[in-house]
Amino acid sequence: MPFFRRRATRRTLLAALGTAAIASQWPSADASTSGAAGLDAPAKKDLAMRLVSSAENSSLDWEAQYEYIEDIGDGRGHTGGIIGFCSGTSDMLALVELYTKRVPHNVLAGCLPAPRAVNGTASHKGPAPGFPAAWRKAARTSAAFREAQRDERDRGYFDPAVARAKKDGVRTLGQFIYYDAMVMHGPGTGDLCFGGIRARARRHAATPADGGNETTYLNAFLDARVWAMKQEEAHSDVTRVETAQRVFLKQGSLDLDTPLKWKVYGDGYTIG
Repeated sequence: MPFFRRRATRRTLLAALGTAAIASQWPSADASTSGAAGLDAPAKKDLAMRLVSSAENSSLDWEAQYEYIEDIGDGRGHTGGIIGFCSGTSDMLALVELYTKRVPHNVLAGCLPAPRAVNGTASHKGPAPGFPAAWRKAARTSAAFREAQRDERDRGYFDPAVARAKKDGVRTLGQFIYYDAMVMHGPGTGDLCFGGIRARARRHAATPADGGNETTYLNAFLDARVWAMKQEEAHSDVTRVETAQRVFLKQGSLDLDTPLKWKVYGDGYTIG
């Protein structure tokens, strides 16, 4: 079982509005004004998942996380899967409902009343006694469940982040910076959510789409991200920004080309 360092308080607005409602605030993936493939090129997308996993899982093996589920005591109930779907917010429920719609008779279908009951709460009793075991079994045995995790990741986080980044005129590194922020903070508009972070950054620097310098704007975004992280104890270690993303930015790696070397929580990683 992977050791999660910072699967911490995030996506606070999802419990109230749901991932579909939140995601609808952002441009769709085909709304991009950029012709570059960027982070949605398959190799770059895999790289993005490995970078996020280094911070979320202390591992580059993001595909080993489908089975993961536990209560980490962050006020979001149980956390599980490749990006940390939470039973205390709506994204874990949306995932299980999507899977059940596609595969009605599955090991999680009978558990649906449980995630519905704890959705929006910090229940530390777990969604149901058998839910974690059913989750792990589905992840081990069902390609459809693993696909549903990827699809919910894309619909709720990856596609909106990349589309917004492309409309703001930032290249692959900036698209990753947006995606990582959306995964941790959620795609809402509050001060500590992705939308609030972006708004704070734009008060200090213009996006490239608005005529600003890309590096200057991304530094402003990272500054805003660090501010948001420091408002919550669970996010107070900002090394995933300062010794990873900021390093890539200082190196001028705006296309996020390999090789890459970075540290998170003091652990070093390399992708050649």
